Amino acid sequence: MINITLPDGSLRQYEKGTSAHQIALSISEGLARNVLAAEVNGEVWDSTRPIESDSSVKLLTWNDAAGKSTFWHSSAHLMAEALEALYPGTKFGIGPAIETGFYYDVDFGDKEFSSDDFKAIETKMIELAKQKETFTRESVSKADAIKYFTEKGDEYKLDLIDGLEDGKITFYTQGRFTDLCRGPHIPNTGFVKAVKLMNVAGAYWRGDETKKQLTRIYGVTFPKASELTEYLAMIEEAKKRDHRKLGKELELFAFSEKVGMGLPLWLPKGTALRERLVNFLTKAQAKAGYEQVVTPHIGHKNLYVTSGHWEKYGKDSFQPIKTPQEGEEFFLKPMNCPHHCEIYKTKPRSYKDLPVRFAEFGTVYRYEQSGELHGLTRVRGFTQDDAHLFCMPEQVKEEFKKVIDLVLYVFKSLGFENYTAQISLRDPENKAKYIGSDENWRLSENAIIEAAEEKGLNTVVEYGEAAFYGPKLDFMVKDALGRKWQLGTIQVDYNLPERFELEYTGSDNQKHRPVMIHRAPFGSLERFIAVLIEHCAGNFPLWLSPEQFIILPISEKYEDYAKKVLDELNNSDIRGLIDFRDEKIGRKIRDAEVKKIPYMLIIGDKEMAEGKVSVRKHGEGDLGEMTLEEFNSLLRKEITV
Repeated sequence: MINITLPDGSLRQYEKGTSAHQIALSISEGLARNVLAAEVNGEVWDSTRPIESDSSVKLLTWNDAAGKSTFWHSSAHLMAEALEALYPGTKFGIGPAIETGFYYDVDFGDKEFSSDDFKAIETKMIELAKQKETFTRESVSKADAIKYFTEKGDEYKLDLIDGLEDGKITFYTQGRFTDLCRGPHIPNTGFVKAVKLMNVAGAYWRGDETKKQLTRIYGVTFPKASELTEYLAMIEEAKKRDHRKLGKELELFAFSEKVGMGLPLWLPKGTALRERLVNFLTKAQAKAGYEQVVTPHIGHKNLYVTSGHWEKYGKDSFQPIKTPQEGEEFFLKPMNCPHHCEIYKTKPRSYKDLPVRFAEFGTVYRYEQSGELHGLTRVRGFTQDDAHLFCMPEQVKEEFKKVIDLVLYVFKSLGFENYTAQISLRDPENKAKYIGSDENWRLSENAIIEAAEEKGLNTVVEYGEAAFYGPKLDFMVKDALGRKWQLGTIQVDYNLPERFELEYTGSDNQKHRPVMIHRAPFGSLERFIAVLIEHCAGNFPLWLSPEQFIILPISEKYEDYAKKVLDELNNSDIRGLIDFRDEKIGRKIRDAEVKKIPYMLIIGDKEMAEGKVSVRKHGEGDLGEMTLEEFNSLLRKEITV
């Protein structure tokens, strides 16, 4: 018999060789019908694979991320089977699961392929899925694996096999399709009930432009047809909310080929929005004891050699800037932290001075590949709401709690209510990968865990996910469409204080190394604004909106009164403008709705005679007539909320 420990801590005994599916069946038939795979001692396995020794087992369903990943990886194999049936002679590269769905890189030879072919493939996939073909795992020798794919004529699989160790090679077969694969897979193809191929693109084999370009087919599958319908509806909604589309329509930002790819230009309205975010966080940081600093956009190459950023980013980043002085080189800064370390070193520090908190909205530069650039979410120049705290080890917990408070204040103010916090700790079985003493790691990890618990955060703990220089806390936020974004991070760092030889004099009159905490509630202004645009569909909170109201005179004879209204509201620090166009009022209202301006103030004979305005709210409609004082009060209440 073997002992199986389940996630709730309960212990059950089973015969040696029992599978996760059989364990599920012993609990309930309903559970067994939904199990896609299993996590056995932290490793994801086929649910049908025999378990030979005492193990911790977690049964994985569609509700688990690893369950979805297994489902979509199996769907990639299902698509490959359909392709091989429809297009004999097709050769296959790799077919992994991705965040949503899967792709497979294939070589069709001389055949032209386009999205017009999707329907036939989808139909074939559903036909094969209905046959409930079992995914069968088989260990094969390297020689047999080479023989199989040599006979099949698939050079891509042979290339993959070349880098594998004999004795650790497995094949998976379902129906008439066999693939080189580590697995795991779902029990059979019958779990797949809905299929949609999403896109087709080119992809060089092994990512090498000197090698052949393959056809990459993206798809997504679901265990219920209704879930596919919901997903496609979400995709359509996401298109409407796309920050690149709304950014153009709302005149927030632009890109120019002459300026350079991945370097955003902030237009007046976008700059106003951006500056309000900066001012909002600056005030919050001042209350929390931060000191604002400013550092250059460049630094001497030796600064980044010392910090390690040259080694990490140098080859794949913007190349050094050479000066007229021979041998002198500068580097566009990829991080603000080395500069802040040098600020810390400008004078001696005592334990009485700590913690020291330096904050900067610092622009950094990284040479992202052109194919990876995406609107504001992936750019080459971006501004981090960076801060670096220098403290004693025993102060880490308290500082963490204060940073958590700041992050949660930002989320609440901007309508992000659904989030989890990932606590990333070092791998206890491989401490050699990390720097810093065991005592410092113990203090820091316990500080993060306790701080998160005391703040009541919904957390997940991941061992082995810490940075080599210290543990960290990442905030994973769900937007209005349920998509996850990593927005806020707090990291502990023993590395840079060591590299820059930072010191403080302790109460024992001896020199000690401070602990460094990196934190960025926004992450980067560019990415945060992109996520915010898509989260609220461009309907920003009133306090943040570039224009809070627009005055719509019915004709030009009301323009003088419109100007008087504008002046009075602007003097009350409420932002707005007048639509002077010679257009019908219906057109003006429609255009204001498209621009997502929160309030429309309509002015005609009656309004001018009574010294009032007729108020419409974006997305809601007519609110009736109001005096300017009443309208002012309405906005103040909404801003306060």
